[in-house]
Amino acid sequence: MPSAYLPSRSFVRVSGPEAQDFLQGLITTDVESMPPNQARPGALLTPQGKILFDFLIWREGDGFLVETDNEQVEALVRRLTMYKLRAAVTITTADEKGVSLFWGDDAGNAEVKDAAFGKAGMELSRKPGKHTDGPEDAYLTLRVESGIPSAGPDYALQDAFPHDVLLDKTDGLSFRKGCYVGQEVVSRMQHRGTARRRVALVSGQGALPASGTEIIAGGKPVGTLGSVAGNKALAIVRIDRVGDAITASTPITAGDVPVTLSLPEWTELSFPTDAQEAEQ
Repeated sequence: MPSAYLPSRSFVRVSGPEAQDFLQGLITTDVESMPPNQARPGALLTPQGKILFDFLIWREGDGFLVETDNEQVEALVRRLTMYKLRAAVTITTADEKGVSLFWGDDAGNAEVKDAAFGKAGMELSRKPGKHTDGPEDAYLTLRVESGIPSAGPDYALQDAFPHDVLLDKTDGLSFRKGCYVGQEVVSRMQHRGTARRRVALVSGQGALPASGTEIIAGGKPVGTLGSVAGNKALAIVRIDRVGDAITASTPITAGDVPVTLSLPEWTELSFPTDAQEAEQ
């Protein structure tokens, strides 16, 4: 059955009459335009524009439910509370533990559709709590095939910009709403076209080495393996360096394994043929 239960996920409830305005002025996601029953990715950034916390968020009654990693949840509640000041907002840790995911023919088993997977052409729904015994490995394989990164295996918090992890392509990053923490930096990256790191699909000629292995082209690192599933993986790479390697037909390897790199087709991105003109 195409489903999985992830026990490593927890939830934060943000409710109250000013919940939407509070989040709209704080996180990367445009919650004002978010329809019911849709989960959008998002992040709370540092003032320098890097991802401090990542999550998914969807509407729940007069407020919002925020899904994040177990290890982030308490710190996220503290940080949101710090920004709350006198806003009419209540921020609490939810009782639900873990999240159940359904896709393919079983996507209708939960009402909240994941916008990131929707962009990748896959209908996937999420439901708090345990409602399936589906294995986590099935979801790992799906993420790798779809090009959907995750904090931890694919990138370190406080080390990645939203563009690096495709938030600009998955409805997780707004350039139309007003200011939020780190907004000036990411807007400048967008308008100047200075994003140089992107999530790539990695395909190995054999089983790939462990996550964290450097990807090398011409003796120089171009990225690092993230989530690995057999001979497939995700990696955040320097697209200008990969473009140079492809243009020069330079072999690319991860450990001792020859690999090919591609950008997820649904992003409409491509490796630049000129290192000075990296595409957005």
